[in-house]
Amino acid sequence: MRKICVVVGSRANYSSIKSVMRAVAAHPDLELQLVVGASALLDRFGSVVDVIEADGFTANAKVHMIIEGENPVTMAKSTGLGLMELPTIFDNLRPDVVITVGDRFETMATAIAAAYMSVYVVGCPRIDLVAEIVRNDGRNLDKDLLFKEGVGGHLDPDLPFLLVSQHPVTTEFGQSERQVHETLLALAELRMPTVMLWPNVDAGSDDLSRGIRKFRERQKHDHIRFYKNFPVETFVRLMLRCACMIGNSSAMVREGAFLGVPSVNVGSRQDGRERGANVIDVPHDQGEILDAVRRQLVHGRYPSQPIYGDGTAGRRIADILARLEGVKVQKRIAY
Repeated sequence: MRKICVVVGSRANYSSIKSVMRAVAAHPDLELQLVVGASALLDRFGSVVDVIEADGFTANAKVHMIIEGENPVTMAKSTGLGLMELPTIFDNLRPDVVITVGDRFETMATAIAAAYMSVYVVGCPRIDLVAEIVRNDGRNLDKDLLFKEGVGGHLDPDLPFLLVSQHPVTTEFGQSERQVHETLLALAELRMPTVMLWPNVDAGSDDLSRGIRKFRERQKHDHIRFYKNFPVETFVRLMLRCACMIGNSSAMVREGAFLGVPSVNVGSRQDGRERGANVIDVPHDQGEILDAVRRQLVHGRYPSQPIYGDGTAGRRIADILARLEGVKVQKRIAY
């Protein structure tokens, strides 16, 4: 029995790996081990660990803190990068397999180094969940959850509404509050019912949250309701129902292309990522955001573009992991 350890450190981590976890747990030759840590344990970011456990998974370990600089997992958490994206520790990790979700890449310095790698293109596991929800009446939204959770104005999800998810950009630290202010000004002028999520844990999150909080307390717009987090199923159903999605979440690019969600991508966070016809890119400017949203409202839904997968990534990944030959790892000290 091969053991597969999955580390979940945020709400985005979980939505990206959930279908793989299910496929691994169901595979007769694999055993799932689960470590949950970082912002996935914090109430401020929606206590993702509770969602994970409600889905039937058991955390083998909950890591509340690791001393900075002593562990590559901590390095990945603090930089916002995945382990495979940290070139300074790549040689120590020496992975046997890279499973790409369609928009990540690895570069190797020499042909010999590249020979260590096996690359499988399987699609994005998040699309597995989206495809499943669409098959199972994806528009069947739990409206009670929207009324019980969140703060702010009243929301009627049967009316056209906007879905907003904007996060800080780590390379633009110190600008998050100003950037989200432009988006909020556009929302104030649009006056449409709006579901808005709080930002993720990336550097600059406090600044962005402060901008939202100032706007919420000073302006008192009763058409906007703010939420910490949603289960993946609820978020996808909101995407299916919304008139337009706004912000800089990768969901607009990945799930949005698959679902055909009219989307306005604000700023540089998704630069370099493949996108479908459903996305209009604009800078952090109230006027341009307004113009793009209004164009998307007139256009309506787009045809599905399965750029990031067909809904079978989790099963493919589990099958690959099960048939890989075991590899011995010999620690080498280079100092």
